[in-house]
Amino acid sequence: MISFEPTPEQDALRQRIESFVMEQIVPYEKDPRNTSHGPTEELRIELNALAREAGLFAPHVPQEWGGLGLDHVSMAIAFEVSGLSPLGPIAMHCAAPDEGNMNLLDKVATEAQKQRWLKPFAAGEFRSCFSMTEPWGAGADPSELKTKARYDGEDFVVSGVKWLITGAQGAGFTIIFCDVEAEGDKPGGPTMLISDMDADGINLTRQIETLDRSFTGGHWEVTFDHLRIPAENVLGEVGEGFRYVQVRLAPARLTHCMRWLGGAVRAQGIALDYARKREAFGKPIGRHGEIGAMLAENEMELQQSRLMIWWACALLDKGEHGRHESSMVKTAVSEALFRVADRCVQVLGGMGVTGDTVVEQIFRETRAFRIYDGPSEVHKWAISRRIMKG
Repeated sequence: MISFEPTPEQDALRQRIESFVMEQIVPYEKDPRNTSHGPTEELRIELNALAREAGLFAPHVPQEWGGLGLDHVSMAIAFEVSGLSPLGPIAMHCAAPDEGNMNLLDKVATEAQKQRWLKPFAAGEFRSCFSMTEPWGAGADPSELKTKARYDGEDFVVSGVKWLITGAQGAGFTIIFCDVEAEGDKPGGPTMLISDMDADGINLTRQIETLDRSFTGGHWEVTFDHLRIPAENVLGEVGEGFRYVQVRLAPARLTHCMRWLGGAVRAQGIALDYARKREAFGKPIGRHGEIGAMLAENEMELQQSRLMIWWACALLDKGEHGRHESSMVKTAVSEALFRVADRCVQVLGGMGVTGDTVVEQIFRETRAFRIYDGPSEVHKWAISRRIMKG
């Protein structure tokens, strides 16, 4: 039986993180280093130091790599309160794409690869990026890979273009999802390769303007121009890329839900406070039926989202969770949280469309969340295919 009641230890962790984020991190939201393309590297490092000092750094990372080693339900609780500020996950080193890449390396990388990349990465010495999405190729359908890799002796040579690559600027390394061309008895197919970002052949060709602004390094178009990668940098096995994509994306969909649930909770709190204080037509606006109904709908959808996330995490901890559950949760939660943020903007009225509160940013971020890690429509299509099989 799945329990939806946090343990005393989980509740104590929640309170510690909430106090840390609200007291130490929220003041940085107006810092000039928190730019329209995300926090700068300088700001990230400063925030990481605060999380380390508070004993809250890398809650998801196994203890052998210096993290707190939380189970998935505990992660759901911790990530939600980290998300009370868009900068919270950055500070605690559990933001995308780094959190998903740490999980992938822990599950798939060789011991040598873990020592070279995962160990310093988990310690916050550098960031990462995940190069999968393409302008006219792989994205919601990763099978449409246009980025190719060919054999050249013991190396691979990679050519292609990726875009919307989060955190590319300033990243220490990237995981590249590409199609290896078979040669003789050498296998081919969708494959993940690891490369240092300062390697010859990697060019950041364009910084992309986007709705969201919470990711360090922003979003970039990246060109691979005959990038040479040695065979020891294959992540897993050649041709097994689709399997590893699910290792990374299924849990990452849930962690996105956890973080942005926290953002929506923050927006609801701001809207509630405003509705109690702002008066119109002789009483606080929250006492008017339409406004009160919106706030009540928000409260219900926040709790429904939380329960869905915990349900999926409990299954994951029991080894019973699959990609279909994560698709359902990601779709339902991303749509619900956007509705919550939208109502909060409406409750705030004119203030809701200004930068005077963080609600405007949370609204934009949750709108983008309905697309990244798979648009809702693609997940619904996948769910319908599964249930139509009977």
